[in-house]
Amino acid sequence: MSAPTRSENRQAVAGFTLLEVLIALAIVAVSLTAIGSLMAASVRGTYALDQHLGLVETARAIETGLPGRGELSVGNSITGEMGGYHWQVDVLPFQATFVDPRVASPWLPQAVRITVQSPAGQILRINTVRLRRNASG
Repeated sequence: MSAPTRSENRQAVAGFTLLEVLIALAIVAVSLTAIGSLMAASVRGTYALDQHLGLVETARAIETGLPGRGELSVGNSITGEMGGYHWQVDVLPFQATFVDPRVASPWLPQAVRITVQSPAGQILRINTVRLRRNASG
């Protein structure tokens, strides 16, 4: 019997132990979990952005198509549907501390509230002010 040579000793210990393989698999699993959660967050963010963009674009289209200044009066309410989005436009009296109704002015401010609801239920409200020629001014 001869003593084992160095190359035979290396072949006997070459390779990975079961513990090393399990640790490597755990590291891969943690890495894949992190990548998966990052992708899921990205998909959720993209979906939310897409929903918001649809609401904003619908509101802009409605605002662009509003009747002229002379046709909108306080108390008007217009409703409709566009591409599955339900919308409503309300014309209200504009109230602010810096507007004095006793001062004669050729313009009468009106508050216009545009409400858009997506098919999924999200709601976007835009409040704006429109000036209407005052009949008494």
